[in-house]
Amino acid sequence: MIEFQNVSFSYDGKTQIVENINLSIKKGESVGLIGANGAGKSTIMKLILGLLSGDGTITVDGFQVKREYLPLIRQKAGYVLQDSDNQMFMPTVYEDMMFGLRNYGMPKDAAEKQIDEVLEQLQLQELKYRHNHKISGGEKRMAAIATILAMQPEVLLMDEPTTALDPFNRRTVIRIVQSLPQTKLIASHDLDMILETCDRVIVLSHGRIAADGECAAILRDRALLEQNRMELPLCMQTPGR
Repeated sequence: MIEFQNVSFSYDGKTQIVENINLSIKKGESVGLIGANGAGKSTIMKLILGLLSGDGTITVDGFQVKREYLPLIRQKAGYVLQDSDNQMFMPTVYEDMMFGLRNYGMPKDAAEKQIDEVLEQLQLQELKYRHNHKISGGEKRMAAIATILAMQPEVLLMDEPTTALDPFNRRTVIRIVQSLPQTKLIASHDLDMILETCDRVIVLSHGRIAADGECAAILRDRALLEQNRMELPLCMQTPGR
């Protein structure tokens, strides 16, 4: 579903943010993307959507990420941004959710039904007509996730999806992500959430792949995580160590 072949990217032509990345993500896989700040996680997601352009070849469902295919790729891949303020740009949650659906040609009645189903699934019905500038950071985060889920993308890209969420909403997001059949690429520092939602983990370090393998095996490898400026998930830590 997603393939990188010798992909590199630099903002200034000197420092490589992503360097010679080769990876393949199969349809239906749930993959965690982890690493310290600046490792290149968000850059990889933006490259997938063509928001950034680097060297090498990227394909999404067989379509190469280049100008003529970007509308199709962006319809296939939904992106939950790290900063919800950059995603929610309409006055209300409802208008944000409706914008994307109508932009892709869905009839209004069908869009209304889909919006209500997603809001109910996330237990966010009370946010439907709320103004985006009057809701909390956590509520806006949940609304941003709802906006992307309503689009029913084939590929779900999530950048720090549990940031700013209280324990109840964090658990809701984990439950929903676990149930989704889509191909998922999830970048997060919340390694406990990654452990619960992903089968495979890719560790990034300075724009390179430091490890790629089965989720539980990587997330219990203290030496690997510490070498890449991370710690064991809380559920795997021994009290007092």
